[in-house]
Amino acid sequence: MQPDRRFDVSTRDLQPIQTSHELLKDVEQFIFREARLLDERRFWEWDALFTDEGMYWVPQAHEQDNPFEHISLFWEGRMLREVRIRRVENARNWSQQPVTRTAHLVGNVAIEGRDAVGHLVVSATFQVSEWRLDQRQLAGRYTYKLAEQPGGGWKIALKRVDLINCNDIFANLEVFV
Repeated sequence: MQPDRRFDVSTRDLQPIQTSHELLKDVEQFIFREARLLDERRFWEWDALFTDEGMYWVPQAHEQDNPFEHISLFWEGRMLREVRIRRVENARNWSQQPVTRTAHLVGNVAIEGRDAVGHLVVSATFQVSEWRLDQRQLAGRYTYKLAEQPGGGWKIALKRVDLINCNDIFANLEVFV
């Protein structure tokens, strides 16, 4: 399957917006809930937070402009996220014996503005403690493009995960960061 090069991953040249306390709190609660779903291994509910076209992207280079001209650690649409969820949850998956456990700490949530199609662009810093056979720490910055839903709420059009050590050599990254 060829990646759709028309997918807009840009988070620059944003339209500034007036941010209310209520909007910021609503967005923070959405992001905190997303982290909790990952920590509780409720991957199907987490996947449902994405729009149908929503993408999960973990660049492999600092300041990477797009996933089309440089390799990425992950560039996953609905189908690839579902494949990974099925693999991670499969009882015969040796790399999940024991299962990976995580604890996400998310902070410094900031509303950056709106992109050209009106998605709310939000950034946050994170630290993830991950344990399977040993413990490791992952940290970096999330950048979201959130699509406002009719009747309220949000869906993820893009989740970009910039790891501070993105160009390091990693053992298996099984679960979502």
